[in-house]
Amino acid sequence: MRDQLPVVEFAFPGPLRDRLVDAIRSGAKTATSSLLREYEVGEEALPVVGEVGAVIDSNGERVAVIHTTAVRVVALTDVPLEHALAEGEGYESVADWRAGHTRFWTSAAMRAELGDGFELTDSSLVVLERFVLSG
Repeated sequence: MRDQLPVVEFAFPGPLRDRLVDAIRSGAKTATSSLLREYEVGEEALPVVGEVGAVIDSNGERVAVIHTTAVRVVALTDVPLEHALAEGEGYESVADWRAGHTRFWTSAAMRAELGDGFELTDSSLVVLERFVLSG
């Protein structure tokens, strides 16, 4: 059954993904954020409460199973502190969270994913997902 679950990827393979996966496996990370634009360009459906997925590490190995418990779409400027803290990445404020995510979302790799013409602004829509580690 576990091998049939949809794959869930965090960041790109490498050190950041490895840190995020470790935080998920330890239970420290119970939330994640993605730009709505990522789903649009990937022609992917938004996560849905109740979905279960297999988290993969940088080697493509399935290392954890998560269960989505909440999904909200908000403007970048409206991301709450509770969500920033639940990301389990050591953010102590929304400003810290935003700085870290802005670095990621404006990186060369993400710019290539998001396509020409995308600019990150206060009104950019962010998908806030909460999850629990399953089994």
